[in-house]
Amino acid sequence: MEQSKQQSKQQRIRELTDRLNRCRYEYYNLNAPSLTDAEYDALFDELSALEKETGFNLTNSPTQTVGCYPAVSTLEKTTHKIPLLSLDKTKSSTELLRFAGEQMVMLMLKLDGLTVKLTYEKGLLMEAATRGDGDTGENITHNVMGISGIPDKISYKDRLVVTGEAFIRPSDFEALKDTLRDGNGEPYKNGRNLAAGSVRLLDCGACKDRRVTFMAFNVLEGFEEYPWKSQRLRAIEQLGFPICKYLASKQALTQFDMDAGIRHLRKYAQENDIPIDGIVITYNDAAYARSCGRTGHHYKDGLAFKFEDDTYETVLRSIEWTPSRTGEITPVAVFDTVEIDGCAVSRASLHNLSFIENLELMPGCRIKVSKRNQIIPHVEENLDRDCYAREKVVPARCPCCGQPTRIHTTKNTVNGEEKVTAALFCDNEQCETRKLRKFVHFASQKAMNIVGLSEAILEKFIGKGWLHSYMDIFFLDKHRSEIVQMEGFGVRSWQNLWDAIQHSRITTFEQYLTAMDIPMVGSTASRAICQRFRGNLSEFETAVCMGFDFTQLPDFGETLHRNIHQWFRSEENWTVWTELRLLVCIKTYQPPAVGTDMSNPFVGKTLVVTGKVEPYTRDGINEKIESLGAHAGSSVSSKTDYLICGENAGSKLEKAQALGVKILSPGEFFRMAGESA
Repeated sequence: MEQSKQQSKQQRIRELTDRLNRCRYEYYNLNAPSLTDAEYDALFDELSALEKETGFNLTNSPTQTVGCYPAVSTLEKTTHKIPLLSLDKTKSSTELLRFAGEQMVMLMLKLDGLTVKLTYEKGLLMEAATRGDGDTGENITHNVMGISGIPDKISYKDRLVVTGEAFIRPSDFEALKDTLRDGNGEPYKNGRNLAAGSVRLLDCGACKDRRVTFMAFNVLEGFEEYPWKSQRLRAIEQLGFPICKYLASKQALTQFDMDAGIRHLRKYAQENDIPIDGIVITYNDAAYARSCGRTGHHYKDGLAFKFEDDTYETVLRSIEWTPSRTGEITPVAVFDTVEIDGCAVSRASLHNLSFIENLELMPGCRIKVSKRNQIIPHVEENLDRDCYAREKVVPARCPCCGQPTRIHTTKNTVNGEEKVTAALFCDNEQCETRKLRKFVHFASQKAMNIVGLSEAILEKFIGKGWLHSYMDIFFLDKHRSEIVQMEGFGVRSWQNLWDAIQHSRITTFEQYLTAMDIPMVGSTASRAICQRFRGNLSEFETAVCMGFDFTQLPDFGETLHRNIHQWFRSEENWTVWTELRLLVCIKTYQPPAVGTDMSNPFVGKTLVVTGKVEPYTRDGINEKIESLGAHAGSSVSSKTDYLICGENAGSKLEKAQALGVKILSPGEFFRMAGESA
């Protein structure tokens, strides 16, 4: 009973502190007080009495901060002993359930603000810091008096480190957005940006006027006697910290439980004016959570559920068409600029002609756009249909070379239904844009890896008439005297480039095959071919000439088989292949290292990766897969056994779901592979 009374008094202190600070802002900044002086004084006296009675006060209490707001000249850096990393993300509640498994978990609001860490020693606040890059943040201790919800003193005397979110309520942002400007003199785009800018101000007085609120969501150090994270949160709530709303499971969850929990938390946030951009699930058992480890990017004891991307209405102004190295002319939407997550967005890929026709896109249409996974701009809908005319949208001639275009259709079967995709092509092999893109690919890191031979330099060399085929790159020394005189070049720059060209002559089977730009034969397919023929180009050539069936390789279908044979039937391609071979040296093949434990569940299976799997690059995770005795596939098909779905997953996820392919999170993959981190 006594504990309940104490909590009630602390809550009243928070309410009074918040209300009085709002009144001060209205009086001094808006010249529009909502309380009379007598009413303000009565509330002030009530607050003072409660603070004296309980010994509890907030750092931004008007009884503590009257006219005293220290300022700093700069924000000092501070190192986080325990890194403040993010969490892996998903948009699937099914994935959340898979992550939870049989463990007891917490579902929690994913607050939309700026992560802040608070450190207390002997009951006193010693430091407040931003998350920064996870390892190093900025010291913002001087601003805690301007942030609601941060206790100045607590009764807990051991070391306590609390993390939480500093945010601005949506209603407060609406009231403030027209009166404040960022460092560039522009209005703040959203509450998250305003909160981030506010806590990093040098003047505490200015921070106080921004109505920033703090809520705790984790205890990094302290209360080690409690085995559950939820217990530690309740413990700091007793100390006066407002804590993030959460739901804690008492048994393994069902899909119904998971979806109901998400709905409940979303409703709670809306009703309480709390900005969120998702839900977080985390293991409640602190010891088990710690054992999950982490990557260089995120902790593995939790997963963030992101809501569907918001859409924004704008007007499509034009469609730009650009030839690729394959001859396909790709369309890009150009529309009136919209602000999405604080970024100005005015362009988005339209993928192919079928995408345009399915949405009936025409310049002048009102469209809805989003940033999928908060990264990639995407046209979601056309609000003005029934006016589409192909002849007004599709160029009859290539915008680069002026040669006639053609429409090519392909057929695929998805879920038993035939799907036809149309794309626009330029068949002119001498199209300057196509030519440039092919040279860029040839020099790229995954191909010949000619460091310093950028697209801009290649464009200049092609324009000079020095590059007609790949082989010409290796004879650029004929033009040395002219190159060193070019803008941006000199003797040293030329020598660095020439050294890089010579270094690229020593290459691998995979890189050489990738550089040829055979349709659909990228680094993954090249690696599979390399393994089949043990890095022997002559053996591979013989197999091609003898009509080798490439469909017998894992993840190789009829289309890929046909592309390889058709490419080598071209006399021009065969000439490039054989002449270039005389200029390079292929390294001795080294089979991929395979782990000694061949009892893992991936032996002999085909795994495909989509999205980012920290801390690996795409090549790195594929090498990891092969080290387990599995095959790293490049595309999802009926032959795929597992799809590893990382952050910012692409279309492979949808196809895997349609085909019933087993989907693994990075954490599940690593655990099944016998790794804890």
